[in-house]
Amino acid sequence: MDNESPEGIAARKRIVNRLKRANGQLVALIGNLEGGAQCRDVVTQLSAISSALDKAGFAIISSAMKDCVMDPGNSDESDDAPNSRLTLDELEKLFLTLS
Repeated sequence: MDNESPEGIAARKRIVNRLKRANGQLVALIGNLEGGAQCRDVVTQLSAISSALDKAGFAIISSAMKDCVMDPGNSDESDDAPNSRLTLDELEKLFLTLS
């Protein structure tokens, strides 16, 4: 990640922030369940958490796709992390697991 572009860094920060918000929503949901919250409120919160996680997943894959398409020859592989870059086929499979 030493060669990560400013756009890549900004995208990663947005994704991390989205996941932190989803984590906070999940903690609140657990507390509401333990407190005997109404079914409607629980399902509404669960839907919001699910949507936030889906969007984060799509953003992660979108970011990886942009990286592969914009700089396909950039090999980030090292002896410590062989095959760390995803192929377009692998990205497609990951993307399809989200839908």
